[in-house]
Amino acid sequence: MTTTDSLRSGPGTTGRSGGGGDHGRLPGREHLPARQTASDPSGVPVLDVVVPVYNEEKDLRPCVLRLHGHLSRTFPYAFRITVADNASTDATPAVAAALTAELRGVRYVRLEEKGRGRALRTVWSASDAPVLAYMDVDLSTDLNALLPLVAPLISGHSDLAIGSRLARSARVVRGSKREFISRAYNLILRSSLAAGFSDAQCGFKAIRSEVAERLLPMVEDSGWFFDTELLVLAERAGLRIHEVPVDWIDDPDSTVHIVRTATEDLKGVWRVGRALAVGALPLDRLARPFGDDPRDRALSGVERGLARQLIGFCVVGVLSTLFYLALYSLFRLGVGPQLANSGALLVSAVANTAANRRLTFGVRGRSGAVRHQAQGLVVFAIGLALTSGSLAALGAASGSPSHRAELAVLITANLAATVLRFLLLRAWVFPARARTRPRTSDDPEDLR
Repeated sequence: MTTTDSLRSGPGTTGRSGGGGDHGRLPGREHLPARQTASDPSGVPVLDVVVPVYNEEKDLRPCVLRLHGHLSRTFPYAFRITVADNASTDATPAVAAALTAELRGVRYVRLEEKGRGRALRTVWSASDAPVLAYMDVDLSTDLNALLPLVAPLISGHSDLAIGSRLARSARVVRGSKREFISRAYNLILRSSLAAGFSDAQCGFKAIRSEVAERLLPMVEDSGWFFDTELLVLAERAGLRIHEVPVDWIDDPDSTVHIVRTATEDLKGVWRVGRALAVGALPLDRLARPFGDDPRDRALSGVERGLARQLIGFCVVGVLSTLFYLALYSLFRLGVGPQLANSGALLVSAVANTAANRRLTFGVRGRSGAVRHQAQGLVVFAIGLALTSGSLAALGAASGSPSHRAELAVLITANLAATVLRFLLLRAWVFPARARTRPRTSDDPEDLR
């Protein structure tokens, strides 16, 4: 199928994204049906690859011929190649028209404004393919990475996929200047926006259409920062981003203005960071339905949240120990070591149980609070026996130990008591069955 389209882009262009579905939640990921194969290219293609161009009369034809040939040989589903023209003023439209007449599954879209992000938003919003991708016209990325790029999206494993030139197994040929700029930019993203993906600007990406439908209206940028903003918002919403190491060779004839592009990118980083900080973005629209993530599923007989509980217990334990030692030192000014130890342990034990109840084991409300404190005092008595026994042993061994020696023994005894305390709190005071409750998709605690 060969078509030639003319689309106008602007603030009012929404395509599929303008419907009421923006306010719903994303459906669960599923494997796309294999009803459209490469041998049966009629109907809706599975993959729509967009090639944004601006004055590319020289490179456009060899790019599309090479891409079309590669997909015809290797891609098992029906596909489409869309040339998105960003208001070219040279012979690019004529070259594209000739390609649409010559090759099946190639179409041409004309935009009257420049901007790679604008081209991708316009074409992706109007496309009927379930998987959307794009690549630069210079084909710097080896096309053998295309099928690994889109396969996780077709299978339902991931929401977005990106090619990475900075992955450990990627093979890249480019100058030191571009290498430094690329790594510095991604370092800025990691430090300022807490980005977890490795390469924001590689011109080799794909996205599932239902994700694009909700994500594109949130992306403001229409230029080179479009990629970064798309990825940051997707990652913050908890969507899965698949990275593919690529073989990449720099195009020495690239017309990208590095300084201007870097300046616009930094402005975009500031804008997105500020929006995230004040909660101005409705990222809940991008959340997957409850139960789609295995972490949402309550499995009988499987203990959950051990790592988080250990971290919470350690934080509470450190603070409680410092509080205990401060109290012991204060009480020791007026009473003997055993009485000072008992008083400090009692006060810190009450605070420790309350903190672990709320922060470590997630028990909220007043129900069972008195019983938990009573059980916590039993745990306290065990800790008291350990620490008091250690002090008694120190006194018997040295007669009149120094304050520093007392503190050292108490720290050691408390370390042993801490392990036992965690086990008792987890298994007896706050057992898993007492923390388990029916969970629904409307529960804000579960969807936080």
